[in-house]
This record gives sequence, structure tokens and C-alpha cells, in this order.
Amino acid sequence: MKLFVSDKCLGLVENLAEFYPEASWQRCVVHFYRNVWTAVPTGKVKEVAAMLKAVHAQEDAQAAREKAAQVVEKLKATKLARAAEMVAAGVEETLSYYAMPSEHWRSIKTNNPLERLMREIRRRTRVVGAFPDGKSALMLVAARLRYVAATRWGTKRYLQMNRLADVVAIA
Repeated sequence: MKLFVSDKCLGLVENLAEFYPEASWQRCVVHFYRNVWTAVPTGKVKEVAAMLKAVHAQEDAQAAREKAAQVVEKLKATKLARAAEMVAAGVEETLSYYAMPSEHWRSIKTNNPLERLMREIRRRTRVVGAFPDGKSALMLVAARLRYVAATRWGTKRYLQMNRLADVVAIA
């Protein structure tokens, strides 16, 4: 494992170094944006969203860091100090994907594949409503995961792994 992408689930982040010491962690940029927006008035969310997206549209990690510093200053100037603090404290967690091939940046800066799978499981369990016990819920989820793994949806490659071979060879 070279890269884990997730929201800022503290249990995962804290234990990642113990179980995968050579892997890096990428915070999902969408979850990061949502956390920053909690410190922004509703009328300014679109403006702040454009600023944050500009950070992750840069050509490399150094340019993204420079843009993030500009965004922090702009947020402070517009009296959004709490949002500025959140960006300054958390933006580095969202830049790990720059170490991977640029063809994959769009795919690995969020945890969309995992979110899609969780949405599918949630959709199936909501149909049932109430389960008689935990085993029946587990059986339904396991059956759904087996189905996904066996169908075309489960065999689609989210990333072309041969492009990542270069990164593995370098590291």
C-alpha cells in the first residue's frame, strides 16, 4: 500500500502508520471543503469553494501550497479567520496525491469509490428497514459486496495500475 484516501477518521489516521508504515495518507478534498464551509457564512460558500478548488487545480504540490497560503491570507482579509485557520491547518493533508502520477490525481484526491460502495450498501439496507439481528444485516451486506465484486461494476478498474508501477519502482 502506498496511499490511503479517506475522510479524517481519527482511528484510521492514527493507526495507519502502525500497520502501513510506508503508506501515505490523503485526506479527501471534498470532506476537507465541507469542513471548511462549516466556518463560512452561507452567502460566501461559493466564493470560498472557488478559492479551495483553485488550490487543488495547481500543477504541482509546491504551487498548491503557495496558492493555499494566498487563500489563507484572502480568507483573513475577508474576516473569515476560523476558515483561514482550518485551511492553514489542514491543506497539507489534502496534497498527498501530488506524489502519484498526474493521470490519477482526479481519481485519488477524493474517496469517491468507497463512498459509492457505501451508498450502494446503504440503499440495500434501507429497503429492508429493520433487521431481526446483526447477523442478517451482515449477511445482506456481504451478499451485496460479493455481487459487486462479481459483476462488471466490481471488475472495473478505477485506476490503471500499470501507471502506478513507476511510483512503486521509484519508492
